[in-house]
Amino acid sequence: MNLFKKKKELHKETDAPILEVRDLHFTYNDEKHALNGVDLKIYEGEKIAVLGSNGAGKSTFFLNINGVLKPHEGEIFYRGEKITKKRLNHLRKNVGIVFQDADNQIIASTVMAEVSFGPMNLKLPREEVLRRVDKALDYMNITEFRDRPPHYLSGGEKKRVSIADIIAMESEVIIFDEPTAALDPLNAQMLEEVLHKMGQEGRTILLSTHDVDFAYRWAERVIVFCQGKVIADDTPLRVFKQEEILKKANLKHPVLFDVYDILREKGIVPDGDLYPKNVQEFETMMKSL
Repeated sequence: MNLFKKKKELHKETDAPILEVRDLHFTYNDEKHALNGVDLKIYEGEKIAVLGSNGAGKSTFFLNINGVLKPHEGEIFYRGEKITKKRLNHLRKNVGIVFQDADNQIIASTVMAEVSFGPMNLKLPREEVLRRVDKALDYMNITEFRDRPPHYLSGGEKKRVSIADIIAMESEVIIFDEPTAALDPLNAQMLEEVLHKMGQEGRTILLSTHDVDFAYRWAERVIVFCQGKVIADDTPLRVFKQEEILKKANLKHPVLFDVYDILREKGIVPDGDLYPKNVQEFETMMKSL
C-alpha cells in the first residue's frame, strides 16, 4: 500500500490535523488575489513539498499560516484551536519559518545573540534560553561560530544560523521558503541532510521549491499551487504523473522519472509504477534486472 495513502487513512480515523486552513483568502492592495479559497489539513510528522510557479501563492500561504500576514477571509486552526488575534502569538511560536534569504532573517550582532533572540522573546528563564541555544548550535554544527558576526559568514553558514533560529524556538511546524535557493551544491546537500534528519525525528516540515528532483526524492506529499488555489495534493508519484497539472503549474518531470519512462519504453524495465526516487534506488533497480 502507498505509504502516504496509508498515513492519510490513519489520520482520518484517529488523528486531528496539527494545522488546518479553511477557505483562506488573501489580497494584496485590493487587487492581486494571492490566495483564493485554500483548504488544507497538515498532519504531524508530514514532509510536504509545496510547488508552483512564481506568484502562485506559496509564500503568501506560508506567511498566513505563520501569522505574519492576516487572512482577509477564512480560518486557521492549530491543534484544533481557532487562531484569533489573542492566539496569534501561539501560532507564531509553534509555526516557524526559515526565509529564502537568510540576510532578511538575521538581525543580531553575533550568532549567539541571533539564535537566543527568539527564546528570549518568549521570556524563558536564562538557563532554558542557553540550553536551547546550545542545542540548536550543536544540531546545526555551528557551535564554533557562536561569537562570530553572522553577516560575515558564508551563504551556507548563514542558512545554518537561520535554521538554528527556528530550532531554538522549538517550533512544532517548520516552514522552509525556497531553502536551496542561492546555495552551492555542497551546501544544498548539507541542507537536504538536515531536512532528512528532521524528518526522521518526526518534525512536521513544509517547504517550497522549484527543484522538482529534490521535491520528488524528499517529500512524501506534494501540494501544487496555481493562481492562489491548490490544484493538486497527493503523493509525489501521483502528482508528477498528471500531465495537465504539470502544464498548468509550469512544472516538469523529475529527471529520474523521465529516465524510467525511457527505459520502460525500450523494454529494459518492466511496466508499473516502480519509479526510483534517487540515484541509490535507481542503482538498486538496475542491479536487480
